[in-house]
Amino acid sequence: MKSPAITSAVTVLLFMGAVAIRVSGRPYQSEQIKSIADTAKLSDVSLNLSCDLCKVLAGIIDDLVSSNRTEEEVIAIATEICIAFNIESERVCRLMTKEYKDMLFGVLVGHYLSPDQLCGSILGDSCAVPYDPKSEWNVTLPSTKKPPVVVPKPPKPGSPQLRILHLSDIHWDRMYQEGANAVCGDTLCCRSNDGKPSDPANGAGKWGDYRDCDTPQIVIENLMQHLAQNEKFDLIYVTGDLPAHDIWNQTREDQVDILKEITGYFLKYFPGIKVFNAVGNHESAPVNSFPPPYVTGKNSILWLYGAMAESWIDRAKWLPPDTRTTIMQGGFYTTMVYPGLRVISLNMNFCNDENWWLQINETDPAGELQWLIGVLQKAEDVKEKVHILGHIPPGWCAKVWTANYYKIVDRYESTIVAQFFGHKHKDFFEIFYDEKTLSRPTNIVYIGGSVTPYSQTNPSYRMYTVDGNYNGTSWVVLDHFTHILNITEANLTDKPEWKLEYSAKAAYNMKSLLPSDWEEVVEEFKENDDMFMKFYTYYFKSHVTTSCDSNCKASMIIM
Repeated sequence: MKSPAITSAVTVLLFMGAVAIRVSGRPYQSEQIKSIADTAKLSDVSLNLSCDLCKVLAGIIDDLVSSNRTEEEVIAIATEICIAFNIESERVCRLMTKEYKDMLFGVLVGHYLSPDQLCGSILGDSCAVPYDPKSEWNVTLPSTKKPPVVVPKPPKPGSPQLRILHLSDIHWDRMYQEGANAVCGDTLCCRSNDGKPSDPANGAGKWGDYRDCDTPQIVIENLMQHLAQNEKFDLIYVTGDLPAHDIWNQTREDQVDILKEITGYFLKYFPGIKVFNAVGNHESAPVNSFPPPYVTGKNSILWLYGAMAESWIDRAKWLPPDTRTTIMQGGFYTTMVYPGLRVISLNMNFCNDENWWLQINETDPAGELQWLIGVLQKAEDVKEKVHILGHIPPGWCAKVWTANYYKIVDRYESTIVAQFFGHKHKDFFEIFYDEKTLSRPTNIVYIGGSVTPYSQTNPSYRMYTVDGNYNGTSWVVLDHFTHILNITEANLTDKPEWKLEYSAKAAYNMKSLLPSDWEEVVEEFKENDDMFMKFYTYYFKSHVTTSCDSNCKASMIIM
């Protein structure tokens, strides 16, 4: 089964071919496209976008040079390529090519990539040398000297604590239908238009399904009811990706509706509790399309940023009016939570390799990182502490962007006391080390699991306990507790139950959750297979379908 990321990359690729055909002036006939697909012997392409496939399609591009075909003709050609190469089902191909039309014409017409550059951009430098529109670039740090690092002291017994709810990757599928085909062959299944499977065992479960299916409304409502009735918390962090994975059939109106409806859920079930959101890569239509501010007209992203501001500022009152400027500039913001604690929400789509607008210029899109430095410096000056929210974890971003972000975190390690991200649907963490020696742990990125079961995990949410609001507080994370919904049990009993999966301190025998403590945990993983396998189980949110040998273990420890 193809992932949405692969489907998105293939769509970009086939559109590149279609755009090159548009530019060439030589009509490419259906028979030629089918002949290329047959000759390439890529019958397994639906399972894996390979480097070889990329270069075959890039060869089509390279063979075509300049012309005046209409956009409608390009869509038709792109659709034929998608179908002939079995990139997706015919139904998805016909919808996907239309979905991506405006973005691809906006990015790629007049912007030609060689086959190697193209494949490297999509698949990475293991396939070919990627296109580099930006070369190396660096943010500018202020001349203010980094203050001495002070390790936070454990709070005294009985000190006030905050409880923060973290939700990520809700991926609400409003077309989810119990009993629908869960093995439909598309990127996303279990939907009302997938029909009934011939084998009843392949029907979607009432409370969700592990097989490439997103979150049914009944699970979202059950989660909200459970949280309202059984949990106490002071704040909510939501780290992006509200819509489903039907990336071939989304409109701007669909995405805005989901944003409004999810906002309504929080207002209904948690009145008076502030929710701090970060924008995910699935919030846009098409997916991953986040043009920088200089892109105007029909390809502008202001339609989404305006809806975010309307929901979070005007309607819910979670954010003050002064956050509107940067939200409209680039989908990021900062605000005070309590005296001494500031939240910064980043738009990580400006570090996303699949955001093809960055192929034009990736240098600090929207000035976000330079803005971040300014906010952190002001926070340091007045001794505020900062929680950073984002969607895509820093370690999964474009290399140059990540290097600059790493430099910023290193400089402001005493100001940034916690980072919260999502996107990967799994439960894990990243450790930052000092830039000079790469030996002293300085910061932790908490990557919470997803609400969606897509793919092969149980739905989850996380609760953090944080040093609370009192004079001298550190605002650091003291412990976190992950809760899961076992889909198998829920579908068998029709009694969904959100159960505590683990506490970080108890599971890993931690004194505290400072960066140095997390480094000790990782060292324990290296020597203690039982401890590592505990982490491996939690990584998949207690739905483990694969084994993990020594090579797997080594790759996960350094991922």
